[in-house]
Amino acid sequence: MANTEKKSGDEIQQDAEDAQTLKGSNTVKDPDEWTTGQEPMTGAQQSYLKTLSEEAGEELDTNLTKAEASKRIDELQHKTGRGLAN
Repeated sequence: MANTEKKSGDEIQQDAEDAQTLKGSNTVKDPDEWTTGQEPMTGAQQSYLKTLSEEAGEELDTNLTKAEASKRIDELQHKTGRGLAN
C-alpha cells in the first residue's frame, strides 16, 4: 500500500540536502582512481576529444586511456570554454 503521508517543508529541504551530500560524496572521482582508467578511451570520449581538439587547434591523440582522455577533455574544455558551467 502506498504511503500517502505528506512531508513538511523542513523534511523536503532535509531530503534535498541529504541527496546533495550523497551526490557530492563519490560521484566525482579522480580519473587516476578509476578501476577502468587504463582501458582504451571510449568512442564517445574520442568523438568529443576530436571536436575539442579541432576547436583548440591541437592534435588529437587517439591512443589515450579512459583516464588520460578524461583529463585531456578537462584541459581542452578550459582552453576552449566549451562544456564549462558559467
